[in-house]
Amino acid sequence: MTEAADAASASGFRLTGSAPERYEQYVAPLMAPFVAVLVESAELRPGATVLDLACGTGFTARLAAARVGPTGRVHGSDVNPEMLKVAVAHRPHLYPDIEFAQAAADGLPYEDGAFDAVLCQQGAQFFPDLSAACAEAARVTAPGGHFAATTWSHLDRSPYFLAQRELVATYAGEEAAADFTRAFAVTGDVLAGALREAGFQEVAAVPVTLDVTLPPLTDYAPGHLSALPWSTLTGTEALRTVGPAFANRFADRTAPDGTVTLPFTATLTTAVR
Repeated sequence: MTEAADAASASGFRLTGSAPERYEQYVAPLMAPFVAVLVESAELRPGATVLDLACGTGFTARLAAARVGPTGRVHGSDVNPEMLKVAVAHRPHLYPDIEFAQAAADGLPYEDGAFDAVLCQQGAQFFPDLSAACAEAARVTAPGGHFAATTWSHLDRSPYFLAQRELVATYAGEEAAADFTRAFAVTGDVLAGALREAGFQEVAAVPVTLDVTLPPLTDYAPGHLSALPWSTLTGTEALRTVGPAFANRFADRTAPDGTVTLPFTATLTTAVR
């Protein structure tokens, strides 16, 4: 395994250098519709306290802050300090500042029952110890509070991701492609089981398929790939060819303005403490 792949395996979803800022730029169009579904599922009210677990650059924390308003309180935690720097830079100033902390999911620096809701957007599949992370989520969730998470469903449910996986296999080999598929390794059933073991109730996992409109793929596809931990495995040759290859592959779904609308499927897992 390469050094980059080894770091990703040991630490979850970790980005360094300029990659976190590219993540904010290129992943936002893809994540936004699912972030909206995630936040809506938690039934946030004005004044609520919320934790964005494995917050990355803060997509979910920002939307949660808009929902809970100036009387609410939003925290974001992530193991990756570079992602947190971008989260801090992009946090809004319409409400009291979102508070971000560097912390692993299985060692959160918060008091018992501190949050009315714990949200996790595409992070659970990267936790080194899912059971321990769910136990920590249960500890910091107040009685009657909500937990909600999204995890990507099987690759076959999202043609764009399937094409990405094939590209990684072509240019970096099957070992790198196997590392790529870790993002799809935690099914709703697996996460639901871990939540029940941690003491959550009313656990449910449902697939959510949304059509997402992406910018023209000639530029977007290589930019998106460069914002992922596996970008160092694919090399410059792949980044030169991936844009035209993606554009050709999805030509039948391309609008006159160059945008491309594709289905993506995630599993929304919810629970009550």
